[in-house]
Amino acid sequence: MTTHYFVAASARFLIEEEPLEEVLKERRRYYGEKGKAIDFWLVRNPKFINAPEFAEIKARLPQPAAAVISTDSSFITFMKLRLENVLEGQFEAPTNTIPEPLAEAT
Repeated sequence: MTTHYFVAASARFLIEEEPLEEVLKERRRYYGEKGKAIDFWLVRNPKFINAPEFAEIKARLPQPAAAVISTDSSFITFMKLRLENVLEGQFEAPTNTIPEPLAEAT
């Protein structure tokens, strides 16, 4: 199992209103320079939010939602501080309730 950290918000806020694309491009460039594997992903309509353990977060999260998921807690802390109006959390996966951490809900 792997710990995944995330920030989530409405898709409109996260993708359209925030300069998220610029932040993620810069992070990819930095990782490329350092020879580091990508450990973050933008997931539209993340399926993990439907897991029972996230009922409270799902209730507070405008739909449709989007999330930046990473295995690097420091990056998600940075994203939380940078974006402000997002919900933050973490989960272990794969599990029975979250078999695919990066899956999109249909």
